[in-house]
Amino acid sequence: MPSTITAEKAALRKSVKNISLAEKEKRESDTLLLRRFLALPQVAESASFLLYYGVGSEPDTAPLLKALLSQGKEVALPRCLPDGGMEARRYQGQVRLVSNAFGIPEPDEACPLVSREALSLILVPGLCFDENRFRLGHGGGYYDRYLDRFDRLTVALCRDRFLFPTLPVESHDRPVDVLLTETRCLSLFEQAKSGA
Repeated sequence: MPSTITAEKAALRKSVKNISLAEKEKRESDTLLLRRFLALPQVAESASFLLYYGVGSEPDTAPLLKALLSQGKEVALPRCLPDGGMEARRYQGQVRLVSNAFGIPEPDEACPLVSREALSLILVPGLCFDENRFRLGHGGGYYDRYLDRFDRLTVALCRDRFLFPTLPVESHDRPVDVLLTETRCLSLFEQAKSGA
């Protein structure tokens, strides 16, 4: 029997997926979010990134792939595995992506594997986030399992309209280090400085 929190998450997931964005609003939001991400000092300092290919209401991250590759950064994309695991595969710009079982473009196994330890920064997807930097994902648990053994920087992009005061949180949930919206930057580092 599902827990109350699991049921809450399922209901919220359904509700958020039903929110539609006008194409113009989505484009303007994407531009702001990607600009803010690229302006982070941690991005300039990082050499190797795990990004995701945005689908649905998520920001379109294709321009980020191009921008980081043009800066000489190593870029990887996630590949979902049949056992519920996830791995990072190097993306070099000319690689044809294939749709996985969820309809998300990902590299195939011919692309070089990038170890979790080699990654400097992971851009974490989510349907929505809260002001404590927790996320609600699509429900597969791929990122939860992958991030469980990752101890470097995690960043997320969230449209202002998908930022909630709080989300239902379970013991395995982990907040991202930096959460960017079009108008806000919620950061573990700022929180630490203020003693919160």
